[in-house]
Amino acid sequence: MAKQGLRNILSEPLLHFFVVGALVFGGYRFLVGEPGQVASDPQLIELTENDVQQLAISWLAQGRPPPSPDELKSLVDQKVTEEILSREAVAFGLDQDDQIIKRRLAQKMDFLAADLASMEEPTDAQLADWYSKNSDGFALPPHASFRHLYFSPDKRGNDGAQKDAAAALAVLTGKRADAPEGQALADPFMLRSFYGDATPEQTAKEFGPAFADALFGLKPGEWQGPVQSGYGWHLVWVDSIEPGRVPLYEEVKPDVKAAWLDARYQEVKRNAVEEMRSRYKVVVVPLDQVDLSDLRTPDAAGAAPEPISQ
Repeated sequence: MAKQGLRNILSEPLLHFFVVGALVFGGYRFLVGEPGQVASDPQLIELTENDVQQLAISWLAQGRPPPSPDELKSLVDQKVTEEILSREAVAFGLDQDDQIIKRRLAQKMDFLAADLASMEEPTDAQLADWYSKNSDGFALPPHASFRHLYFSPDKRGNDGAQKDAAAALAVLTGKRADAPEGQALADPFMLRSFYGDATPEQTAKEFGPAFADALFGLKPGEWQGPVQSGYGWHLVWVDSIEPGRVPLYEEVKPDVKAAWLDARYQEVKRNAVEEMRSRYKVVVVPLDQVDLSDLRTPDAAGAAPEPISQ
């Protein structure tokens, strides 16, 4: 029982988060000293061979050839200047109450949670079990292949277009999908006359939700209608309808793994934030007492900050 309890504790993602966080913080302390200190000698800026290699790698990552000696010296000068400016800014306290810096630090903590989640490689059995409980999120929508004839309210009036479509249906009943009479009776349509493998969402975007709902209730293999869309009235021939289905795990295994990792990341982040928040006392003015009636639109300099990814 004791071993099992220890195993459960060691597998807890929140513990992983704080262990890695402690290592990162401890490594930072070891490398740069106590908070408020940049190094044992605050006037010393040292670039190692690895630092210079990283500068060259960043240069190459932009699709450039290897840097020349002059270009490498320029990269080093830029890095040294950046380090000097950042240290001087900290010495002046410019990092305090800076929203951009706070946002960046919060993002780094977010990235740490993501790294922790990705450290655990799921087994095939874990993924299959997770998929069995979340398979609805991978459901494939139905698909329809159909053609249509269009009757324009602009030319015939709305009632006239509907009546003419009904009359055309009487002529086309029992005839093939490509019967020449159809084109002679209908009006030109600004878009396509045939749609292959269309989903309800795609159909709704093109013709409107009511048309999509009606379409996926029709029987394949005959002219039917009239069906109204956002453009007017239509006669519809459905070639085929493939019902929606939940795919087999093997069909979507890569997508399942990606979704599992994302769910794991969200869990690690949520647990860590909840634990950290529990150590703070948060005091917020009652929101219903905040006067929002006379707010001015901020100018470009004071525009709303970029949101942090959740």
